Amino acid sequence: MNDHLEVSIDNAVPLLQIAHRFAAGSTTAVVGPNGAGKSTMLRAISGLLRPDEPSRITLGESVFRDSRRSVPPHRRGVALLSQDARLFPHLTVAENVAFAPSAQRLSKQRIDARVDRWLGATEVTDLADRRPDELSGGQAQRVAIARALAAEPRILLLDEPFRALDIDVASRLRALLRNLLADRGRITVMVTHDPVDALGLADDIIVLDSGRIVESGSTRDVLTRPTSRFAASLSGLNLFVGAMAGPDTVVDADGRRVVGSVGDGSGDVLEPGATVAATFSPRAVAVYLDAPHGSPRTVLPATVRDVVPRGDHAVVSTDVGGQLVAAEVTWSAVADLGLATGLGVHLVVKASEVRISGVGPGAG
Repeated sequence: MNDHLEVSIDNAVPLLQIAHRFAAGSTTAVVGPNGAGKSTMLRAISGLLRPDEPSRITLGESVFRDSRRSVPPHRRGVALLSQDARLFPHLTVAENVAFAPSAQRLSKQRIDARVDRWLGATEVTDLADRRPDELSGGQAQRVAIARALAAEPRILLLDEPFRALDIDVASRLRALLRNLLADRGRITVMVTHDPVDALGLADDIIVLDSGRIVESGSTRDVLTRPTSRFAASLSGLNLFVGAMAGPDTVVDADGRRVVGSVGDGSGDVLEPGATVAATFSPRAVAVYLDAPHGSPRTVLPATVRDVVPRGDHAVVSTDVGGQLVAAEVTWSAVADLGLATGLGVHLVVKASEVRISGVGPGAG
């Protein structure tokens, strides 16, 4: 497939104002807080929502939506898969998978070939004669994937397809879908809240907030060098936003300073005064009751907000002048320091683990 998907949507209710180009054969993860517009975008692409003018949606030379026309959903070559499998309860598994090819008026031989192919690819051939009420949640979602792909869609839309499944089942389905998408035979757009989905399945990532794209790029770059608060929280990194001061320092409005390195060594140049973000792992943060001796390059006065478990460690969330900074510490450190909500502490951040990058409009 050589066509790319061009989306320019300007919709008032629900609010969605975006412009983006999805590369041919790519998989793009769409993330963002609740109400950001993720599902609205999928509905507009699929044709279930007719966005306001002058919205325009095209796939190669095919126009799905512009000022003169709106192609109905069943003629767009789009398949939408959500966390609810939504199988037809009166049809068997095989009949569910055959539904789209039958609607396309293919010959019985071609329909049977597609059913066999996708039942096998999703490893549910032995379930062909069962009805949906005889399936587990994971089995039903496998059949839903087979049904979606049996339509041979040009665009596959996934709306948190693993959210309702337990961790083990979701992991197996993620591996299955990774193999199925490897053929690059379609454009895939996937809404998710799980960074594992984004890292494991997507080439690129879009961060939506309040109906607008606030960050986009390759999945690796966005999750390791985030410039929006949501992307930073998704990747588990701290994000400290301020102005560039000198060659290696970010300063917030009250003079708190974080020292690190600019970019990834690729020659990034950030002008003094530019709005930037310092990103760093909670593991790079140490917690003290008193200002530490010596000359650590980054010391941030903070107030503890809460302490929550993460495996055999604890994550201490703190408020630093209105910005959230988390530290990962041992439980013995929690006990020794008496860490509790409202306690004033000092955070020391390792400069060698801080990366500074330019900030998009959604990061402030």
